Amino acid sequence: MTSTHAPTVKPAHTTLKGRPRSGWLAITGLLLLSALPVLGGALRLSELTGENPTIASPVPLIGHVVGMSVFCLVGAFQFSPALRMRRMWHRTAGRGLIPAGFIAALSSLWLAVFFGGPSDEFALAMVRLVFGAWMTGFLVMGVIAIRRRDFASHGAWLTRAYAIAVSGGTQALVFALWSIIIGEVDTLGETLLVAAAFVINSVAAELIIVRRANASRARV
Repeated sequence: MTSTHAPTVKPAHTTLKGRPRSGWLAITGLLLLSALPVLGGALRLSELTGENPTIASPVPLIGHVVGMSVFCLVGAFQFSPALRMRRMWHRTAGRGLIPAGFIAALSSLWLAVFFGGPSDEFALAMVRLVFGAWMTGFLVMGVIAIRRRDFASHGAWLTRAYAIAVSGGTQALVFALWSIIIGEVDTLGETLLVAAAFVINSVAAELIIVRRANASRARV
């Protein structure tokens, strides 16, 4: 006699034993990707301590580097299903990540608008301005969603914001690949590569969001 009971389907974020997955592989990858812009930011800050600092108003740059470093490094651990199940950790980390994300995003807008670079880098500044504005908007939507206790939307908006934040690492990889295959990068090429890195990360974020939504529907 065959059983009429449907087989039990384990959630996508759990192990075969029903425990939440640690997500260590994703965390490691995100930390490595974050390390590139974090190190670059640290080197940039070192310019402020020299005898001839190259930046007249360092506060926005300091805020950007510190805020983005915190948002990227600590935010990587929010992609662990096991840690997300620990509500105390998730809430405590989130209360620090949201302000750090806003500091990073808003300071990037200031730097894109007011930082006096060469005139031929105007297009590059506009690309950074657009994605910085999107990151700010995603953070705002994430805050609104969590206040409404819409956890799925909150996670989606914060994933989009994180994808933009960590795009500095993707930019470094794209630049390295371009240099190996094609060679020197001119100003136009730099603008296109920076935009491409933002787009790559944004597409990856949407794929993660869709996968989460499909996994949630499968559990219903």
